[in-house]
Amino acid sequence: MDNQLEKLVLTDEETLTEVVNCLAKHIPINSTGAGDPQNLFKVLVRAASKQDTIENTSKELKKVTSGNNIRYHLGKISDFQQLEIQLNSALKHKIPCMIKKEKFSLGN
Repeated sequence: MDNQLEKLVLTDEETLTEVVNCLAKHIPINSTGAGDPQNLFKVLVRAASKQDTIENTSKELKKVTSGNNIRYHLGKISDFQQLEIQLNSALKHKIPCMIKKEKFSLGN
């Protein structure tokens, strides 16, 4: 039984990879000069999940652009409300059908 549970658990890196792939697939981002969109999302999602800065996260990760470059590209976004809608919509694609059908209360 324990072995089956271990297979169901996602590691931090697996979760990060799944989220980044989902966002890159569903959200068109022009990141010319900031590397590919996956690296941009990887820095942003990892920094947010670890409550770290973009600059420190970009230093820790290999083969990603600088924090200043990422901030430059974030500065080009004019409608953050629309981006939030796109982000939430993209992440909804990863919710299993079984969970979509039922109502769950979220933690406070």
